[in-house]
Amino acid sequence: MSVVAEGEHPSPTLQGFAQLAFRGSVSHLLSLSLFTRAVPMDHDRLELSPEKMRTLGYRVVDLLVDHFADGGDESLGETPSRDELEAHLREDLPEEGTPPEAVLDQVEAEVLPNTMRVDHPRFFGFVPGPNNFVGVLADMLASGFNVFSGTWISGAAAAQIELVVIDWLRTLCGLPEAAGGLFTSGGSMANVTALAAARHARLDDDVTGAVAYCSDQTHTSVDRALRLLGFGPDQLHRVPADDQYRLDPESLEEAIAADRAAGRRPFCIIANAGTTNTGAVDPLPALAALADAEDLWLHVDGAYGAPTVVCKRGQNRLVGIERVDSLTLDPHKWLFQPFEIGGVLVRDEQHLRRAFRLEAEYLEDAVGEEDEVNFSASGIQLTRSFRALKLWMTLKVFGREHVATAVARGFERAEQAERLLRGRPGWTVVTPAQMGIITFRCEPDGWTPDQVDALTRRLIAAVNDEGAAFLTQTTLDGRPVLRLCPINPRTTAKDLEETIARLDALQAEIEVGATPAS
Repeated sequence: MSVVAEGEHPSPTLQGFAQLAFRGSVSHLLSLSLFTRAVPMDHDRLELSPEKMRTLGYRVVDLLVDHFADGGDESLGETPSRDELEAHLREDLPEEGTPPEAVLDQVEAEVLPNTMRVDHPRFFGFVPGPNNFVGVLADMLASGFNVFSGTWISGAAAAQIELVVIDWLRTLCGLPEAAGGLFTSGGSMANVTALAAARHARLDDDVTGAVAYCSDQTHTSVDRALRLLGFGPDQLHRVPADDQYRLDPESLEEAIAADRAAGRRPFCIIANAGTTNTGAVDPLPALAALADAEDLWLHVDGAYGAPTVVCKRGQNRLVGIERVDSLTLDPHKWLFQPFEIGGVLVRDEQHLRRAFRLEAEYLEDAVGEEDEVNFSASGIQLTRSFRALKLWMTLKVFGREHVATAVARGFERAEQAERLLRGRPGWTVVTPAQMGIITFRCEPDGWTPDQVDALTRRLIAAVNDEGAAFLTQTTLDGRPVLRLCPINPRTTAKDLEETIARLDALQAEIEVGATPAS
């Protein structure tokens, strides 16, 4: 690791970045300790000298470059116990402060290694967050310059960039020119935002007797969103999924008819563009037709799956997405951005403003001209970071074509995993590769379902304890399955070959200690 000493002149190509602080947990540590002791710096103004900022900035940039350059050679990280972290990190609030170099030493030694690397090429659990260095630089700039993007008067260029990127996404999804949206912290907040627009547009915010519909595979963020919006648990009707784990239009139509007959008020269908469990895509054209016939709002939760419209394979899987009333998607998943950036698109952007716009006397100066967009009037947040910058810079630097290739690689890696599993005796593919996810289990001959389930759970623990790869499990039809989500564009064919070979070896070791059925 190279560090520029005080008094040296850093390369001009990095001067802009060397002055900026690393975001997230690191920035919180620095804000408490880094700026509270004169080294040379002004103690009361929380300032460092330019030389000190350059030195520290270069060190942070070096850490980031090493992180991205090491790729799969770096550890996936650790998940210590609470007691262990309490012992290492618990301390009283410093009165005099600590030299900033020592604080960075602690971050490098005790904070970053004890955090799971969700951007690692062999992190296959949940939905990974494979970011990219350009997006990280954008976050450094947005954080360092402390851009406020809630109002036009304070962040005109930030608002314009957000308008541009939202319009790029609108175009990719095939939505009309009247559509619009905004960026949020993630898919959960995007679902709250979209369903608030649906509540206002279809119910005028009166939730009495109202019912929304989704499949039993829908993400729990939808339940949470409706709860926050004033709906009771019985106002979300979860329809059992079909044998492909999709929302079945016929069963849904029957549920709507039964609720209408009971005097209830159906108002919204919530579909999936890639479920978290299996990657299933609900039949969007049929659901759009049903929504039109029943005069219901159609919302699609596409948190991880909808961004695949950037490539041809995603477009083919998501036919009908252009007919939605609202859509959520997370660029910090399959568009490779650092956390946090979720997004919401609404077929008529005026629905967002009607649901959220409130004027306050202290914001009179921020109202501006009619064409000056205040994103704080279209969502929950007034104080908003410049989230759009990282996606804008990524798409500008790499272009749609290369981002599309990176997305398509996630489809291909999941299909490669399926081929590898089907080629090994004793392994069963439960749901085939779709939208970058595959589920499977090992079923040795003569083993009972209970024994197979116990093996599945032990396999997850065994492979994750080793630390060479990280997987998670889920439950389908009441039984556990292993789940693989290899959408990181830096995941190689070798990563998958070695992971599945290790799973195969581990199940053989576990099998020795088990008792097959007689």
